[in-house]
Amino acid sequence: MKGAMPPRPYMMPGPGGPMPPPQQQFGLVETRPPLAAVLRPRFNIPGLHPSAAAAAAATGAGKIASTYDLVEPMRFLYVHVVKARDLPATSPTGGIDPFVEVKLGNFKGTTPVVGANHNPAWQQVFAFSATHLQSHLLEVAVKAKDLAGDDLVGFVAFDLAEVPVRVPPDSPLAPQWYRLQTRRGEKLPRGEVMLSVWLGTQADEAFPDAWHSDAHAAAGPAAVASTRAKVYFSPKLVYLRVAAIGAQDLVPHDTSRPMTACVKLQLAGQVRRTRPGGPPGTPNPIWNEEFMFVASEPFDEPLVVTVEDRVAAGRDEPLGRIILPLQAAMPRHDHFGKPVEPRWYSLARPMDDPDKKEAKFASKIQLRMSLDFGYHVLDESTYYSSDLQPSSKPARKPSIGMLEVGILGARNLIPMKAKDGRTTDAYCVAKYGPKWVRTRTILDTLNPQWNEQYTWEVFDPCTVITVVVFDNAQIGSKNGGGPDQRIGKVRIRLSTLETDRVYTHFYPLLVLHPSGLKKTGELHLAVRFTCTAWVNMMAMYGRPLLPKMHYTQPISVMQLDYLRHQAMQIVAARLSRAEPPLRREVVEYMLDVDSHMFSLRRSKANFYRITTLFCGFAAMVKWYDGIRSWRNPITTMLVHMLFLILICYPELILPTIFLYMFMIGLWNYRYRPRHPSHMDTKLSHAEMTHPDELDEEFDTFPTSRPADIVRMRYDRL
Repeated sequence: MKGAMPPRPYMMPGPGGPMPPPQQQFGLVETRPPLAAVLRPRFNIPGLHPSAAAAAAATGAGKIASTYDLVEPMRFLYVHVVKARDLPATSPTGGIDPFVEVKLGNFKGTTPVVGANHNPAWQQVFAFSATHLQSHLLEVAVKAKDLAGDDLVGFVAFDLAEVPVRVPPDSPLAPQWYRLQTRRGEKLPRGEVMLSVWLGTQADEAFPDAWHSDAHAAAGPAAVASTRAKVYFSPKLVYLRVAAIGAQDLVPHDTSRPMTACVKLQLAGQVRRTRPGGPPGTPNPIWNEEFMFVASEPFDEPLVVTVEDRVAAGRDEPLGRIILPLQAAMPRHDHFGKPVEPRWYSLARPMDDPDKKEAKFASKIQLRMSLDFGYHVLDESTYYSSDLQPSSKPARKPSIGMLEVGILGARNLIPMKAKDGRTTDAYCVAKYGPKWVRTRTILDTLNPQWNEQYTWEVFDPCTVITVVVFDNAQIGSKNGGGPDQRIGKVRIRLSTLETDRVYTHFYPLLVLHPSGLKKTGELHLAVRFTCTAWVNMMAMYGRPLLPKMHYTQPISVMQLDYLRHQAMQIVAARLSRAEPPLRREVVEYMLDVDSHMFSLRRSKANFYRITTLFCGFAAMVKWYDGIRSWRNPITTMLVHMLFLILICYPELILPTIFLYMFMIGLWNYRYRPRHPSHMDTKLSHAEMTHPDELDEEFDTFPTSRPADIVRMRYDRL
């Protein structure tokens, strides 16, 4: 979708810098941040000590690593606390419960307490932002936990002017032993601490796992983990196809009434049922019904097959059950392989002991099972898919390039914690393909700066990357906090990007509320798509989007919606079990879990897009009618002359058509989009929707509105 274009690019606003010109409220704003990808490397980095800056210029450390050329360098003071040894006793019993406190000005961080240990180990990294360097002296103090108050065992002080600079790909700085000293400057007779201190950037390997000083001060130790930057991967999903064909020798519980048998199939939380097979009372029912489930590797959950007898409405009695591991299903990687043969399985009576030996007589059920790796399991909205690869690795397409995204920062975010006396604790989540990334949480600010860069491998240009800004609700909460609140979403389609060009824009964060469209801030991104295989990329446009099995053995629309919903639930459940978890509400909002709900606004937008597609044909018919009716005599005479020339010289027909197409393309070239696609509020009808249509879109299912309103909406539809 084509967005609004600013009249000219301008410099990113900063201290003392020019302010942006007025723009449309929901349009893109192009910027020119000082990135290494577009500018020469600079060594005058704000917040860096002059001596450290001189050392950086001498060693080349001021240039950020090449893998971080889409973000601005951010300087951090890193303190790696490894362990301590031979600590003196502080209690009458001869024990000590030591911990380490790292302090720089008003910012400090503490390690966990190690109980009753004279040689504790912590392996913890602290990071202090260069913008928060309030002192030239860093103190690392070893203390002992006590009920009356923490006792100081000893400390080590560092002058920041003497701290070395490290920039990857340099090897990590080796930690050293330091003798503890008292406040008077006297060395203790025993007690040492091993640590390392250096100046680095966000490209440092220690950055993702570091305890940042601002987060450590505002959040408790349990919530600090939720503020770190992490990378997640979706589980590998595959479709399980199960066909219930028939059964034989079913034994009813009650012979005085006819038996009505049906099959219940359950895989984890997915349950499907067949219709009753055959006439009532038959012990050999026939169903011939096929169902599909979503399974995830590793295949830990088995398929539970239960044959039930419909006793009454809403009441079923099990006649037999079998538990089948998914490894028993035949794997299918394409539709050319060997057909899946059905197999007979013995049903165990529900009251039988599962460890008991197989009985001489058992009811049988015939099933056909296959794991269809040739499909792509859709787990996100079809319009914004970021991955179209099949589950089968041999059938996947080769890579065509790399996508690099620098999440620079945001501005003018709405305060999400105003009632708590805070502003917003913002973090970003980006998804492309199976890879999810999460930035660190910047606490209590409406203008956070992340400057984190991530890379994805691209297999298809007709895909979309999604970046969402959330408010971290786990900060400062003792009971786990509530759900993380969504702030806004940005989507970029790769096919609208020029290769090897760096796009730096402020993207509007738009959220549709029952009261209308609201702008919740702007997200600053740097995007670059690098193509490494031009021939493969051009060939992609001549191939269907989905794998072949989607067309040779298509899945119905209703079944596909059900499978997509199940896939979303599996991905959300798996990522919420990570540590730290990617919360369920985050995953569901990224995957558009409610995209199947009806929206009159979306229906109107799609209808007008279709009419726009055919307006060209209507314009041609109108032009032809004007020629035929001599509405413009000069144009009609010129067309007739051209027609007579082509009759006399038919060899000019093709050159004339190609010349006309070339001239049309040359005329429209200047109207090409020069910016990445973003949400077009007019095209999506988000800016001009009637309040009642919005109320209908946000209504619950089933509806909570009165019957007369529902009738009015039905008549309107």
